[in-house]
Amino acid sequence: MIDLTHFTPWTLFTDLGFISLLLLIGKVIRVKVKFIQQLFIPPSLIAGLIGLAFGPNGLGWIPLSGELGTYAAILIALVFGALPLSSPDVSMKEIAHRVGPMWAYAQIGMLLQWGAMGLFGLFVIKLIWPSLNDAFGIMLSTGFYGGHGTAAAIGAAFERLGWDEARSLGMTTATAGVVFAIIGGLLMVKWAAKHKQTAFIADFDDLPEELRSGLLPEDKRDSIGQATTSSISIDSLTFHMSLVCVVAFCGYLVSEGVKQYYPQLELPVFSCAFVIGLALKKGCDLTKVSRYINPQTTQRLSSAFTDMLVACGVASIKLGVIVKYAVPLIVLLLCGALIVFAITFYFGRHLCHNYWFERTIFAWGWWTGTMAMGIALLRIVDPKLYSKAMDDYAMAYLPIAPIEILLITFVPILFFNGYGLWLSLACIALSGLILLLAWRMGWWVKKKK
Repeated sequence: MIDLTHFTPWTLFTDLGFISLLLLIGKVIRVKVKFIQQLFIPPSLIAGLIGLAFGPNGLGWIPLSGELGTYAAILIALVFGALPLSSPDVSMKEIAHRVGPMWAYAQIGMLLQWGAMGLFGLFVIKLIWPSLNDAFGIMLSTGFYGGHGTAAAIGAAFERLGWDEARSLGMTTATAGVVFAIIGGLLMVKWAAKHKQTAFIADFDDLPEELRSGLLPEDKRDSIGQATTSSISIDSLTFHMSLVCVVAFCGYLVSEGVKQYYPQLELPVFSCAFVIGLALKKGCDLTKVSRYINPQTTQRLSSAFTDMLVACGVASIKLGVIVKYAVPLIVLLLCGALIVFAITFYFGRHLCHNYWFERTIFAWGWWTGTMAMGIALLRIVDPKLYSKAMDDYAMAYLPIAPIEILLITFVPILFFNGYGLWLSLACIALSGLILLLAWRMGWWVKKKK
């Protein structure tokens, strides 16, 4: 019998073993079950749902510990710690010249979602259910725009501030967001293909098998990274893993140090890890050490941590919290999905100059689910990635990332201290200024053919 009453390193090992087994089961289900293939449900989400149903928060058949939520908070620090190490070296001038409209679209979409849902929560949800937390509305943006990673980070911050139910609510909206991304995205793709709005596919059924099953044939397999160190000294994967772990660990030390001297200021570990990662990347660039850091390897590590994060995060959802807030949560999800849809497609039709649908469907997948969902939907309508949507989004995201980090860092603090209204209004005002800039720069297209 596995003893989970006292947490030990073997408890961690047991949790890792079960989560890994569930991920493999999720992959088998994705490969074998046609219905799952058609919905493009990722194995990590399947694993999390199985863990939720049969774990301690469900039937109790799988002996997972109560630390799954903590694992999620640690994994998001590793994810954000790896991001700067895998980012390309691109100047702000190049970004402005090439992807100005895309930056405006993505930045407006992010700010409007946070601002609109903040106001919706304060003036609609709170009007109907006055006892709910002021931040209830922005929990949709926490899960939709940020995904399970942001839900884990913001949920943990709110828990430290006294709102114990925030993590479960965030994980729920993130899971629902993936569902909206998949089902809504597939319906939009079928509509677009039928009405000749897609540039590269004529029929939804023309999708290659590897996109459905997720298994790559031998002739389509890409390298996941190059070795930059000799295994005689240190294995290349060990080297890159150590870099990411050191960044995340330093982020934890900074967060704890700030908390010790300024208890009123809660800096999330992942935010600190991201900043330290940026500093390390800059230092490596100046000292030429960056030539030994392979972006593909760190990107793969980040993706691996994300898979584990989704599985742990979903499995840690407290079903009692969901039942308790079922009605306001349903209202929030349905209304929020409509708001995000309106933002995504209205501004997409006016700010995406070329291949508007390909770029917009990518945004829909990202802004409701995860970037992986955005990529999956993009690959459906643009299998060869001729639209360059991913490249442009990657460049456009570089100036967006600091604003996103600031939002994720300070949203819990500001809402907890009663400044949620001002934060929401500031997001909307800033999006208005960016919209004005887009109009002045000629990025706004009045009419789509």
